[in-house]
Amino acid sequence: MVEIKHAQARAFSAVEESKYRLLYSKSKVYVYPTAHARDHIPGFVALVKREAVNPLYLLAWIPESLLCEKGTGEWDKFVKIEERTNLDDEDEDAVLIDLPAPRPESYAFSVPLTSIYSLLVHPPALSLWHGTIGINLINSSTLPTLHFHDDESLSMTFPSRRSKRGTSSSYPPTPTGSNLRLPISWGGEDLLSRLKCYAHILRSTLEPSLYLVDPSKADIETHTTQIFDDDAIDDILARSSYANSHSPVPAHRRPRPLSSSATSTPNPYSGRSSVLHRSLYPPSVSTTQNASQARMALLQSFSNITRATRHAAQNILSHPYAKPILPRLPDPVKSFVNVNGECQWGSWVEKGGVGEFESARVYLARWARIVAEEGDRARRREAQALSASSGDLEEETSSLGVFELLQSTINLPEPKTSREPRNPVDEGTWEKWFDTDGRPKVRIEEMQREVFRRGIAPAESLRKRIWPFLLGVHAWDADDKERAVSWEAKRQRYHKIKSEWCGVPEVFDRPDILEERHRIDVDCRHTSSDEAHQTHQGIFTISPQTDIGAQSPSNEHIDKMAGILLTYNFYDKDLGYVQGMSDLCAPLYVVMDTEEELTFWCFVEVMNRMGQNFLRDQSGMKKQLLTLQELISVTDPELYRHFEKADALNLFFCFRWVLIAFKREFAFSDVLRLWEVLWTDYYSNNFVLFVALAVLESHRDMILRYLTEFDEILKYCNELSMTIELDSTLAQAEVLFLSYAQLVADIDRRRAEDDSEFSSPNTLRQRRSSTPNSSGAAPRARVVLPTLSENLRELLRAGR
Repeated sequence: MVEIKHAQARAFSAVEESKYRLLYSKSKVYVYPTAHARDHIPGFVALVKREAVNPLYLLAWIPESLLCEKGTGEWDKFVKIEERTNLDDEDEDAVLIDLPAPRPESYAFSVPLTSIYSLLVHPPALSLWHGTIGINLINSSTLPTLHFHDDESLSMTFPSRRSKRGTSSSYPPTPTGSNLRLPISWGGEDLLSRLKCYAHILRSTLEPSLYLVDPSKADIETHTTQIFDDDAIDDILARSSYANSHSPVPAHRRPRPLSSSATSTPNPYSGRSSVLHRSLYPPSVSTTQNASQARMALLQSFSNITRATRHAAQNILSHPYAKPILPRLPDPVKSFVNVNGECQWGSWVEKGGVGEFESARVYLARWARIVAEEGDRARRREAQALSASSGDLEEETSSLGVFELLQSTINLPEPKTSREPRNPVDEGTWEKWFDTDGRPKVRIEEMQREVFRRGIAPAESLRKRIWPFLLGVHAWDADDKERAVSWEAKRQRYHKIKSEWCGVPEVFDRPDILEERHRIDVDCRHTSSDEAHQTHQGIFTISPQTDIGAQSPSNEHIDKMAGILLTYNFYDKDLGYVQGMSDLCAPLYVVMDTEEELTFWCFVEVMNRMGQNFLRDQSGMKKQLLTLQELISVTDPELYRHFEKADALNLFFCFRWVLIAFKREFAFSDVLRLWEVLWTDYYSNNFVLFVALAVLESHRDMILRYLTEFDEILKYCNELSMTIELDSTLAQAEVLFLSYAQLVADIDRRRAEDDSEFSSPNTLRQRRSSTPNSSGAAPRARVVLPTLSENLRELLRAGR
């Protein structure tokens, strides 16, 4: 990278060795911890040099808060370097700094250039107001993305100061006399040009936004290969008879004919980097071959171009940025991504995958899963046919695929599911549960049990009547008059909260409220486009000719749902609105038949249950995933060890499942059925974790056999969306919970027995003695039982 002349090396003092020389700095480079503008952290991106015999160059990002802690003197150093115009002489007027120690909460970092593998550079564009640079390290980790706010940066506000800089020390060396730097368009380009002084920066031809830092020989060969050059077509046509034919094209615009020779000539394109050039002139083909062979070569070359172009088009159209324009494209272009009449985006993009190309193990796991599911469905159909013919209605529990580890280790009977989804609670059953005055005849626990076991019939307005009782909006032990009084108070309170922003311009147009309104509006439009193909009530219906991308058109229902969410932002000012809440509100809005007040209070009760998932520090989600991790370690140690080896104990592949209660994993009708089961709190207040465990256990064999890396497990689990069978999953989740409850009870019983046995004097004397007791049996050794954390014991708590 940088030539070191040992003959001129000097001895550095201890003070200088502890210091770092600041070579470059740029202000107002932000890190975005969240999507909220108020959370963005401004700082300086800097290049520093550690003085030594073999100097070390580092790329650092330092937040302004850390510099402020060190006083104005340190701040002035960074500003001085940013304003400096001479880049050639590093030794004159050197600025030494103490590199701040990185702190996780500040997102600060400093890494050697030798540890950086690549940079992902995205210049400012119409869809990207501020340019960004992502930093990928050799160890596969990624640093926080840097966002260049050039409109605030001092160096970009006064470009005349930067235009005088030279690049005589650039790598590789530039020709003499070209010391003036070309005009800089944005801050990231300025940083890249300075990085080239200390490292070899190679831009990939496969991905224009990818820049490799000090690439290896293999990386250079891979990322410098072109599909075709600008003059490749001329060279192809020059080989054909077209060059000598009569053509209206002027002579100076015709392809240059190749010179013929009587003997075989070497490949004139062997030195070209283009794939098309290398395939154009095989060694066995000479220039004296007839015109038909030339035409075949021409057609074959165009076939290669077509294949490569189709592949490139598929990659481009599979990008999320292309989704809004896809409906406007001609049908032949849509065919690149259309499968069975639907726009099927690449799973690695839409479903959170980790790469463009699928690994063989993921493919085998997916294939094995499909085969297993088909076999499972066939066995279930056969079992149903046999039970129907014999009159035996007992269900085969082995088809659920639950783990047998608990029963085999503690010798407990295997629980059976109690669910009967084929006999849901209907209108008649619901009416029988109430007297004429509206007071219930049954206890709320019985209602919750029946809804858990049977579900609710999809009759019109039945869920609208039952869900408020499940969620606690309406009191159970009350009559119709008492509920009417309570509901009127809730309705008036809703309009009172709404009046805080509705019709109040000084609040409605406040900057922070404008930002909240924008995020809510974008999320509601996106949610409406998702619900448009799943509802049958016409609430979010969008015309097929209407764009359903990021800028979906607004309508009455989108505006009403946005108003509900904005009102909740004023109701819970500590939490406010967080992205993902619209996913929870939309089904409520549909089921409540667009009734604002009822939707709002149902949404409030849902957030009372799930609000911890949306805390800005993500402490709630961390606790949920930690509890799921501990649950797996207790119930399925083998799967836990596999996740540990695959570095997958963070369970990020379960994040979306738990965050919005599988909203995006099931069809809309199944989401309604799943949520009403979860809201019963019949077994556990966190029954969603057992549903997640059931999904993992259903695919346990595929994960253990084929998936050995975290990326593969993440991709596989993300692709389970819309493929999970709900009824069998809920049945398995119930069996898992009952098995877990048995396990906890058995552990507590054994621990109590051990404590009583080993605490008695006789037991103590027997342990000290090596002789058998009076009965002739040796004393029983104490069994080491697993310790259950408080998180695991909370899973057994039911009821609110």
